[in-house]
Amino acid sequence: MSKVTDILYELVAVTIRTILRINGGYEIKGKENIPLEGGVLVAANHISYLDPPLVGSLLPRRATFMARKGLFDIPVLGSIIKGAAFPVDRERTRPSTIKETVRRLKNGELIVIFPEGRRNESGELMEAKRGVGMIGSLSRAPVVPALIVGSDKALPVNAKWLKRARVTLLIGKPIYYNSITEGTNYSGHELHEEISSRVMAAIREMQNNYEN
Repeated sequence: MSKVTDILYELVAVTIRTILRINGGYEIKGKENIPLEGGVLVAANHISYLDPPLVGSLLPRRATFMARKGLFDIPVLGSIIKGAAFPVDRERTRPSTIKETVRRLKNGELIVIFPEGRRNESGELMEAKRGVGMIGSLSRAPVVPALIVGSDKALPVNAKWLKRARVTLLIGKPIYYNSITEGTNYSGHELHEEISSRVMAAIREMQNNYEN
């Protein structure tokens, strides 16, 4: 990444944090759970279009996102997100997308993924797509579960402007590849399903603890 891109990323992050602070405030809990070096896959729930900029601005490391490929064709927006994302076909996850994600993780990047595959308008957690498990298995990078709270109130479905609301990002403890495979004999498909299942279970536990 170029220094210019790094500076632009930080300027955007500072701007987003300022907007969030003015708009009702924000809180991040558990950021010490993010490994500060090496490839990391952060897996978060997805309840608002606000989620990617929110997560990117609050994490203690620079993040790269898997973004819907159509966004790159939008004038201005496409140019902005190129420095912090790479395109993904949501209708059909191609092997090249998985390979690119794994390559970036092995090169030490922090990648943010929304394992449910799309924005969840109900607020109830859905099952994870197998992609998060596949990427976790092939890269062997730690997978860090994250829970976003309040972004659906700050930017509800079909809203054109932000509404005043406090947002929270909770970061769970990393799920390490060896902690899943040690003493087991999963097939490839079974391992992908197990990783995906554990990630969503960790997010669900954070959600239940937060609500209680």
